[in-house]
Amino acid sequence: NAATTKTDPEVVRKMIPYFSDIYGNPSSLHGIGQKAKEAIEHSRAIAAEFINASPDEIIFTGSGTESDNLAIKGAAYANNLKKHIITSAIEHHAVLESCHNLEKSGFKISYIPVDNNGRIKIKELKKAISKNTLLISVMHANNEIGTIQPVKEIGKIARENNICFHMDAVQTFGHLNIDVEEIGVDLLSASAHKLYGPKGVGLLYKRKGVKINPLINGGSQEGSLRASTENVPGIVGFAKAIELSKNLMENENAVQAHLRDKFIQGVLENIENVFLNGHPVNRLPNNINFSFDFIEGEAILIGLDIEGIAVSTGSACSSGSMEPSYVIKATGRSSVLARGSVRFSLGRFNTEDEIDFTLETLINLVKRLRKISPLIS
Repeated sequence: NAATTKTDPEVVRKMIPYFSDIYGNPSSLHGIGQKAKEAIEHSRAIAAEFINASPDEIIFTGSGTESDNLAIKGAAYANNLKKHIITSAIEHHAVLESCHNLEKSGFKISYIPVDNNGRIKIKELKKAISKNTLLISVMHANNEIGTIQPVKEIGKIARENNICFHMDAVQTFGHLNIDVEEIGVDLLSASAHKLYGPKGVGLLYKRKGVKINPLINGGSQEGSLRASTENVPGIVGFAKAIELSKNLMENENAVQAHLRDKFIQGVLENIENVFLNGHPVNRLPNNINFSFDFIEGEAILIGLDIEGIAVSTGSACSSGSMEPSYVIKATGRSSVLARGSVRFSLGRFNTEDEIDFTLETLINLVKRLRKISPLIS
């Protein structure tokens, strides 16, 4: 559920007419094209209202990754004088790789460390600010360990120093309340498939007056900042997912936090040499991440998958890597514990019976794996 969510059936139903009946190109002047354009603008208004923004501050993109790239590279390339960006050591690859790419073009990047709970060290962030700093990019909550960052405090620091603040909200949009005015964010990334919408569509909130350069050149779509024919069914589905989240979020968060805490307690009480990763309190309601000593996380993943339980050993974007999670290591865990980390993430359609089944399966699996583990002397 952290990697992607099931598309809600109501979202699918809302999208279907825009594949066949209202299939026009939104840039066309004929009636069927203008109906598609109206659907996009209605969706834009829904997304804007959800975060207390204006419709003309919403840019639809193809993904959260694209939104991160457009925010960071777009802000950097639009600035001719300043060449310094501040981010955290545990950002998503979309942010980190954008920063690495900019380093090749002469930009200086400061990667701020986090504490043992995965919270960015604010003193270090303040210390890194210089007159050359053009952007601070810090995620709302971490995708692996669920730690929620002190974004209001970061927004205040950015405002006081006249620095643009980008917040990767891919993991929180539709799950936590977000008010761009209250936080003080200038650029915000989100993705539909993290909140029961379709894959292949995201958005970037860009505050009025903030300058960014486009990454894709061509037509004048999305205020000339994201050329290409818009994904109308995807955008309509995104908006419907937002509407559902707005109505269901409070109750869902309470249910998922209850299931999360039940699972955490069950693991800690029944399995030895296991460590909870991320902040114990300030974390996403649907996120659980444990490091299991003496076992490879991949072995747990495979064992659970055989029983029909899908978990992760880290970010889905790096699941092909054999390297231990850089996020877990950044919190001070050893490479061995980082390799033994497993993320369990809950969603709208999970039940208490599934939590009970997963807990029982996990306890038995860990016992079996430790009996044959070469890591136990």
